[in-house]
Amino acid sequence: MSEYRPPSAARVVVGVNGSPGGAAALGRAAVEARRRGAELWPVLAWEPPEGDLASRRFPATNALVPHWEQLAREQLACALRDVFGAADTGLPGRALVVRGAPGRALVRTADREDDVLVVGTGGRGLLRRSLWPSVSRYCLAHATCPVLAIPPSPLEAELAAVRRRNTWGLPLMPPTATP
Repeated sequence: MSEYRPPSAARVVVGVNGSPGGAAALGRAAVEARRRGAELWPVLAWEPPEGDLASRRFPATNALVPHWEQLAREQLACALRDVFGAADTGLPGRALVVRGAPGRALVRTADREDDVLVVGTGGRGLLRRSLWPSVSRYCLAHATCPVLAIPPSPLEAELAAVRRRNTWGLPLMPPTATP
């Protein structure tokens, strides 16, 4: 006789990386999870600093893997505290730290058709776009579930402009024209 298994709960899987865009995605994912009555699964994907290929090539780096994984766990807990005020989301589900490229890890985690994958799109200039692949584009192209892409906050662009002006030693507020 076969065993009855109740259907698994719907999940809202969200990519977390500690950035302002990741915080916006995490907040929106919590809203979606509440609205749908689903579990919230924040996921932080990590790779060794030089990538998995380099860590396989230099076995001595394997001794540092537990340390890097602990750093990833701390970063996930910090991101949860930034958004929810505690390391607990207050929703059912579980937070995961997954080793691997962020896009692939998120798509592998959100593998059910009733899942929803939430990713931040982040601000991406021409140079950044050419040097680093876009996690959100990867997820949109490869996910088998619906993907919700959260655009960056306009405040994020303003903050970046203030940081640039501060780095270059320019006045933080551009001069205004007087009539």
